[in-house]
Amino acid sequence: MDYARTVTVDLPFDEAVAKVKAAFQEQGFGTLTEIDVQDTLREKIGAEVEPYRIIGACNPQLAHRALGAVPTVGVFLPCNVVVRQVDGRIIVDAMDPEIMAKLIDDPALREVAAEAGTRVQKALDALGS
Repeated sequence: MDYARTVTVDLPFDEAVAKVKAAFQEQGFGTLTEIDVQDTLREKIGAEVEPYRIIGACNPQLAHRALGAVPTVGVFLPCNVVVRQVDGRIIVDAMDPEIMAKLIDDPALREVAAEAGTRVQKALDALGS
């Protein structure tokens, strides 16, 4: 089961993070959380890993509709977007919102997931161009 949508960008890491936030903002997603995994792992366990950032993106209108349809869908929120560096390349992975509809059989949720999926794909497409 595919659970992520991915694009590779040709930008420095910090610039990629800023562009990801902007691209998702254009699609109505705000940034609720941001976790610097590289710093966290260094601080907590002394591990050295390549840059890795998790951005918790949320579109309030879509979240409200999804929670109204299925209150437990909150376990999937916010939609996580990962910006990571692998061998000098910057990869952006976004949770595929339609995974919710694959796991939870609810017509209203399918509609929200489809709209969210379209918006996530538009944000990723904007990064890849």
